[in-house]
Amino acid sequence: MNINEAFPSKYLKASDLSGHTVTVTISNVAKEDIGKGEEKLILYFQGKQKGMVLNKTNANNIATLYGPETEDWMGQPIVIFEAMVDFQGKTVPALRVRGPQPKDKPVRRKP
Repeated sequence: MNINEAFPSKYLKASDLSGHTVTVTISNVAKEDIGKGEEKLILYFQGKQKGMVLNKTNANNIATLYGPETEDWMGQPIVIFEAMVDFQGKTVPALRVRGPQPKDKPVRRKP
């Protein structure tokens, strides 16, 4: 049994991507209690159920693309991918975001 299936998360995590890069459109940003009284910004996406807990690195990356006001992020595309990062002395998989690039767009093939 996959442990991620046994203990599903309300929020997106690196293992949910299964090594893929995903382009999504931001639908809204909300401040939520994620447990133990800790509030974080959560990104929600059009057509997706899970939100993504926003850390400072990803928030700054999105702010560089679309400005510091989270209201301006709604309707904007971002690319989510997995990266290995240092966290508390260990290297662990984490979610990272960037702006879409031409290579992210599907290639249309002529019939």
